[in-house]
Amino acid sequence: MGKAGTALSWLWLVVLVVVLDLFTKYQASTLLSYGVPHPLLPVFDLTLLHNTGAAFSFLAQAGGWQRWFFALIAVVVSTVLLLWMARTPRDKYWLGAGLALVLGGALGNLYDRVVQGYVIDFISLHYNGYYFPAFNLADSAITIGAGMLIIDMLWFSDSRHKSK
Repeated sequence: MGKAGTALSWLWLVVLVVVLDLFTKYQASTLLSYGVPHPLLPVFDLTLLHNTGAAFSFLAQAGGWQRWFFALIAVVVSTVLLLWMARTPRDKYWLGAGLALVLGGALGNLYDRVVQGYVIDFISLHYNGYYFPAFNLADSAITIGAGMLIIDMLWFSDSRHKSK
């Protein structure tokens, strides 16, 4: 990589996501009663929930083994993302920022899973009686980061431009 550096320069964003995620989860756990919605807008509540499963509570009722299974997956994915960042040139902004957001979100949820045994969710979106699964800031960072990775792949990827 030489003088240009690598996408590890985005580690500040990883730290920011983890700090904000853990702070908001602490605030939700401290200020909200479990399972009690606190409406902010007609389509948006703050509702403290604990998710022992993965996305959309997948395997939430599996009996406990899923805690360590999902923790192991998060460690492996985080390691891969960190290595990917180390091999990505610094000037690949969308890729670097996307990887940092996904890594920060994964680490925020990993902390919860290992320390608490569940992931703290508190953002609840709904409309006309239909509820989207509750989520948190780490989930939002993962989603935005994944979107950035897709955009990078579709519009900014070197291999895509070379094939034209």
